[in-house]
Amino acid sequence: MASLSLYAPLDGWACALDEVPDAVFAERMLGDGVAIDPTGDTLVAPCDAQVVTVQPTGHAITLRTGEGAELLIHIGLDTVGLKGEGFETLVAAGDAVTRGQPLIRFDLDRIVRDARAAVTPIVVTNGDRFTIAHRATGAIVARGDAVMTLTAHDAQAQRAAGDGPSATRTIVVPLPHGIHARPAARIAEVARGFDAVVTLAKDGEPVGATSPIGLLSLIVAHNDRVTIAATGAQADAAVEAVAELILHGIKEDAAPTPARPAPPAPRDVPEGAIAGVTAAPGLAIGPAFRWQVTDLTVAASGNGVAAEEAAFETARTGLIAELTGRAATGPAGARAILEAHAAILDDPKLIANTLMAITRGSSAAHAWREAIRPQADALRAGGDPRLAERADDMLDLERQLIARLVGAEEEAVTLPDGAILLADDLLPSQFMALDLDRVAGLAIEHGGPTSHVSILAAARGVPTLVALGSALRAVSEGTTVVLDAGAGWLHPAPSPELLADAQARVAAAATRRADALARAGEECRTADGTRIELFANCGSAADAEFAVHNGAEGCGLLRTELLFLDRDTAPDVAEQTADYQAVVDALDGRPLIVRLLDIGGDKPAPYLPIEGEENPALGLRGVRVVLAHPHILEDQLRAILAVRPRGRCRIMVPMIAGVDELLKVRAVLDRLTDGARDVELGVMVETPAAAIGADLLAAEADFLSIGTNDLTQYTLAMDRGNAAVAGALDGLHPAVLRLIGETVRGGALRHRWTGVCGSLASDPLAVPILLGLGVTELSVAPAAVPEIKALVRDLDLTAARDHARAALACPDAAAVRRLAREFAR
Repeated sequence: MASLSLYAPLDGWACALDEVPDAVFAERMLGDGVAIDPTGDTLVAPCDAQVVTVQPTGHAITLRTGEGAELLIHIGLDTVGLKGEGFETLVAAGDAVTRGQPLIRFDLDRIVRDARAAVTPIVVTNGDRFTIAHRATGAIVARGDAVMTLTAHDAQAQRAAGDGPSATRTIVVPLPHGIHARPAARIAEVARGFDAVVTLAKDGEPVGATSPIGLLSLIVAHNDRVTIAATGAQADAAVEAVAELILHGIKEDAAPTPARPAPPAPRDVPEGAIAGVTAAPGLAIGPAFRWQVTDLTVAASGNGVAAEEAAFETARTGLIAELTGRAATGPAGARAILEAHAAILDDPKLIANTLMAITRGSSAAHAWREAIRPQADALRAGGDPRLAERADDMLDLERQLIARLVGAEEEAVTLPDGAILLADDLLPSQFMALDLDRVAGLAIEHGGPTSHVSILAAARGVPTLVALGSALRAVSEGTTVVLDAGAGWLHPAPSPELLADAQARVAAAATRRADALARAGEECRTADGTRIELFANCGSAADAEFAVHNGAEGCGLLRTELLFLDRDTAPDVAEQTADYQAVVDALDGRPLIVRLLDIGGDKPAPYLPIEGEENPALGLRGVRVVLAHPHILEDQLRAILAVRPRGRCRIMVPMIAGVDELLKVRAVLDRLTDGARDVELGVMVETPAAAIGADLLAAEADFLSIGTNDLTQYTLAMDRGNAAVAGALDGLHPAVLRLIGETVRGGALRHRWTGVCGSLASDPLAVPILLGLGVTELSVAPAAVPEIKALVRDLDLTAARDHARAALACPDAAAVRRLAREFAR
């Protein structure tokens, strides 16, 4: 099988597609590959190739290699919305390019500021013809570093059109940015699901709909006409499915990537301290404890080729099984490392080299060391400190597999309480074996800030310094040391003044953490004793468990649409009931507000066909969809009513504009409960009509909950899915705040409580204003619960009311935010 090497087209951090915060890439809808979070501003060719297409906006390019591999490189996420600003294309379709040749220059600052993320996927879109034999992830790469090796399949299965029925349909593409990478992926995904050959054409020869590269080559823009054609047994259904997908829009609601923490500002290193590199920030004081690890002793000669080969395979497969099992139950950070280690153990080259050494008479343990140690040494000697950090993984696997082969067990390490562990190096498996309850910090002579140990330490919050150098060897074991990992130093003999300062800082931080943890389960009350319910928004039982752990008093919004999307048929009553019951059980007696199915607009479901709409955000969505499909509404209400104990679930109707819609839902609920009205029914206030008419709705609803995301877009007439205007959307706009105040006032006239379940509830700058306007319930992101609870606890409601009145008088959202920052000081 022929192989093809691809080289990094960008400087930056290489990661797996799983880490890309976009379902199209993370779920490999376009194909498999790697991604790079760039630090430079020029994209170069990863190999010799021909340019297939360059998107007019300059944010993406497709290449075809001489071997036939088709590559898509997509600079950043949602960068199509920049409309070409910040991109300079240096090549054109049809150009032949050589490895390292500049293709596109881009304004990285502009992308970071205005796009959803800068991370850049490099995807092999014809994975049916190529397998990725190797990829470099979890490391800093420079342009020209090897990042992928592709292996061509010996044969490619070709799908013939046959002589079956055919169908065609011509449509006008309503997608604001045309058919770019995300729609191409979705179209290809849908087309593959039918027994038919599907094509798209625009003013020329058709291209296969299952080929994202082909679809991108059409350069389909907003309002272009395309013809969808299909031949085969399911031709009609295929054409209609693809047409409906394009007409109804593409779901693009992946969560934004969290910003990577900026490195700490440089600080002076105290006299006598040892400088290092921050791997995980934090401050710790404790006794120094040195951990020395030596190589395991192995016999050079084996006991026969057959016996050693069998021993090697047993140990190797056993270790893979152990790592895979631990990965399945471990935390996310450890899981990725364990899976990577299991993959290395399956590397054909390592296996072949080990077996070759065994045939020459080596023991399995000695052969494994001979095979893997040179790989580690080569990484260390390569000159790139980031790649050198990957040598730790090789050495870790060397040690683990040899331990299995020779029957050795790692010597148990007894750490003193609060130890600062000193080591010349530390392997990932050794870190995972530590009793972290007794470890206050890590100080490592070698290593780097992106090593797997550093990643694990950061995930567990263990202050860690690496690259301290040989000076660390002079630190006496048992002495009290100060480790300021954030500032980048370890002091082996702190003065009384430095020690006292560090102790005060440690105590203050510990007090804050302990207070948040100890009070996480308390009722949420303001400083003057006003009760505020603090709930969490959830999408699953796992979310609910995490929310409860963080102190949430219930779930203020269960997004039931997650159960309905990305499937061919609606979930039945039993499946829905099981899902809702799991959330109720996870909440352990706390209340749950279940939002009825909220689809349409940017969240289509294939089994609920909705005719193409010029503006889906103003069309059939939310409550309008379930009223148009009453069997969906009735099944969902039956499922909610079946949850035990009865009444634990409250029901919330989305996208209400008038009382008539609420009354229609109420009528179905009354019929199913024989008019018992033992289950609360509330409304989600997301339209200006609902806010202005809150008093009318409150006469029929048991509670009101404001969805600030949609309320903001409808109030400001800005589509939050339109990149051209979405940046100006801000829920702290005075017009939105006035509608929130009007909703609270209308609810109070009928003695109904008003909550907020939109993103404003999780915004620390917004919370004092919301409470000052009279909101008495907040439903926030699960991770935000402790922070928002602490904020509310320190808030004086009288001051908050004055603050809210001042906010309503501001001219725009920017002025409100300035005011809010001043209030927070």
